[in-house]
Amino acid sequence: MSVVSVMTHPDRQEWLNLTSELTSYLLDLGNSVRMIPVEAEAIGKSELACPPEHFADGADLALSVGGDGTMLRTFERVAKFDVPVLGINVGLLGYLAEFEAEEAKGAIGAALKGELPVEERLMVESRIERTTGEIEGPWTGLNEAVIEKKSQGHTVRLEVTIDGSVFATYAGDGLIVSTPTGSTAYNLSARGSIVAPTHWSLQLTPVAPHMLFDRSLVLRPDTQIRIAVVGEREANLSIDGRSVAALSDGDVMMASRSQTIARLVTSGSGGFQQVLKQKFGLKDR
Repeated sequence: MSVVSVMTHPDRQEWLNLTSELTSYLLDLGNSVRMIPVEAEAIGKSELACPPEHFADGADLALSVGGDGTMLRTFERVAKFDVPVLGINVGLLGYLAEFEAEEAKGAIGAALKGELPVEERLMVESRIERTTGEIEGPWTGLNEAVIEKKSQGHTVRLEVTIDGSVFATYAGDGLIVSTPTGSTAYNLSARGSIVAPTHWSLQLTPVAPHMLFDRSLVLRPDTQIRIAVVGEREANLSIDGRSVAALSDGDVMMASRSQTIARLVTSGSGGFQQVLKQKFGLKDR
């Protein structure tokens, strides 16, 4: 018997229907299933609810039913417990949730038998050092840590220090510290480099820079990045799209590779390249 933690979206009926079907499938096979209370109630199976703080305890597999946003929320809860995540895609074409609904039962069965490969993905960790010396965080993200302007119509000035050496002061909308997995998320829309998701590196990408140097940097995975807010215009720190803190003049965001490793169940069939081809309409010649 395996313990499977299941996450979905409580307001998406198509997702809930599939989640209900898959949880019944897991239970019929003799597995134990646990869910966040609001999501268990949404599929009419409140008996599967567990306290959120125990969602990942002792789990053999985490199942994400939805899109890439649901995958990110699942990793947020289970990555630090070393639980592999299998994504069932019922959203738009995404990069993380590799399996489609019609493949779900077969993929789950194979994963529980240990027949599917599990990729290890680098995560990024961020902290804030206030001018008072107080430290806030850490926060861990699978995709990125983003420090951006708070005021519309204005730029923010951000001084970047890499491995203890001042690199440059950027003026623009913000800066993205991306993982390889997140290179196809916000980093991509900001014209950052596309990096193979299993590569080990950090990407530093400016967002709408008001300066001549506008290139994305691909850095070693052990690079220490410090981004200080310079001037009276405040900035906001978000992790995987979730706002976590505001920064004022002199406050510093420190970003580095996290010691937590995300584990993603895959088909082993080169899904990343196939998704890129579909996203960009690339054709075989």
